[in-house]
Amino acid sequence: MSTPDINITDGDGSGDSSLSDYDPSAYPPFAVTADVVVFTIVDDVLQVVLVRRGESPFRDRWALPGGFVRPDEAPREAARRELAEETKLGLKPDKLEQLRTYGEPDRDPRMRVVTVAYWTIQADVGDLAGGGDAAEAALVPVVEIEREERKLAFDHRTIVLDAVDRARSRLEYSTEASRFCPPEFTIRQLRRVYEAVWGTEFDQGNFQRKVRSEPDFVRDLGRTTDPSGSRGRPAALFSAGEVSRLEQPFLAMRSESRAMPPPRSRSSDDYPSWLVESDNQEPDEQAGEKE
Repeated sequence: MSTPDINITDGDGSGDSSLSDYDPSAYPPFAVTADVVVFTIVDDVLQVVLVRRGESPFRDRWALPGGFVRPDEAPREAARRELAEETKLGLKPDKLEQLRTYGEPDRDPRMRVVTVAYWTIQADVGDLAGGGDAAEAALVPVVEIEREERKLAFDHRTIVLDAVDRARSRLEYSTEASRFCPPEFTIRQLRRVYEAVWGTEFDQGNFQRKVRSEPDFVRDLGRTTDPSGSRGRPAALFSAGEVSRLEQPFLAMRSESRAMPPPRSRSSDDYPSWLVESDNQEPDEQAGEKE
């Protein structure tokens, strides 16, 4: 198919400019949608927000929150709008990150649809409620999707698994794990995040030394948890630090059963491009975590 000739104006706006020869009908139409993967951890299990579709196609099948991009909005705006409409979950503008674009010709039975997928981590999603064309909104354990125990509409299983891979990678090199935690958290809570996302276990002492030796990964608040109603001594409370990248990735901390390759020293160029450049504290064993 030949491309129509288009007369484009000069950069300064001078000259004869015309798009009269451009014929949009010469190209096949397609729609654009936006889908959102929202992760959280409940009861030490990695969960994802899903909606039960109230309309065809895939009526009553579970799917990611999302929908068609309107003519007057960008995909990111559509993602936020659809998420709020279908789950009642609102997100700050800086909390959505683009995952990738999915455009297989047969991914939607209605017509050719290309979707832009976004993902995010939320410490607490609050009370979810279906709205718009979503009959229901709920948290679903990611493992049910991985094992195909819960079938998803469209290619949303692929999108969820891609987002899981992204999250696991993020925890490898960055301080993103603290986003799963409340503003004030214990080392045990942080460790549970890694164990939930990676599906493995860590030695408590080694994990604490690793976290507390990373410059500004976490900040000791100088307070402990309320001892009333809990067994063992209180645990130290922390907040997230300012850095985004770990000096020493968590590769060496993964379970040996996962057969991970041995860690190697890394330069700045070795880190994934999504990590932001960022700026010591000796391990303190006095206020340790207690199971």
